[in-house]
Amino acid sequence: MLTLRQIEVIRAIMVTGTIAGAAKLLGVAAPGVSRLMKYTEDSLRIRLFNRSHGRYVPTPEARHIFGLLDNVYRQVEDLQYAVQRLERGAGLELSVGSVPSIANVMVPRAIAKLRQQYPELYVDINILKIEEAIDYLLVGRGEVVAISSYLEHSIIHFEPLSTGRLLCIVPENSPLSEKDTIAPAEIVRHTLIGIDPNDPYGRVMTEIFRRENLSFDMRIKARFGTTVCALVGADLGIAIIDEFTVADGRVPGIKCLEIEADTTFSTYVAYRRDVPLSIFSERFVETLRSEMNRAKR
Repeated sequence: MLTLRQIEVIRAIMVTGTIAGAAKLLGVAAPGVSRLMKYTEDSLRIRLFNRSHGRYVPTPEARHIFGLLDNVYRQVEDLQYAVQRLERGAGLELSVGSVPSIANVMVPRAIAKLRQQYPELYVDINILKIEEAIDYLLVGRGEVVAISSYLEHSIIHFEPLSTGRLLCIVPENSPLSEKDTIAPAEIVRHTLIGIDPNDPYGRVMTEIFRRENLSFDMRIKARFGTTVCALVGADLGIAIIDEFTVADGRVPGIKCLEIEADTTFSTYVAYRRDVPLSIFSERFVETLRSEMNRAKR
């Protein structure tokens, strides 16, 4: 049985006609090529080359074998080329979804790292509300969704992604901006902006009020956390937001205050139980988890 290395050496001698030429072509030492060639002929019990004036000339009985060896070598080259394309992500596309809170800063950071490893990979990112994520996965529009709530589902698996904390954001020129921390009881005394508390993400943002039996009045509601930040920046009130939405620290017109309560919440990555993830999706999840853990305040 010939190994791929033996095939490579035989072909190199066939192409160059000398041991020294084959060694140069392969980037190895000539004695090693000579020893492997002798070992190969002894193992096969066939003389593959006649030696004439320092050159290696294929024997008549071995010419048919050389043609087959050349075909095998070219197929191995094609395989190596295909693997190299796969390593770069060439011609392939990764489709992922994310809720807005994670998509705002964390997903772009993860994609940037992913593209460093797979520079030719196409990426399709869909921004989804939590209630849209299940259908997105079930109909096969994408492989994974980064999500901020856990749901029980027979087909969709929810894998822990990272944990985060909630912050209170206030207008940077308001008296509250002189504080570094704020208690939930004080938050509810101000005009509140936020996501609808009946929304899964909105429930995460307002859980501290329910836990401490505090009544609150959401005067201004918005669909996305980035809009909430903009409304606070416009001096229309204060809000509770997750730390990932404001992780880049470049949201104009606001200041982030620590909340004097346990505000830890969990995030997940959802994907189908019955469909294996691609290597690109697995790497995306690993990278996203790393970026989210690094972003914690």
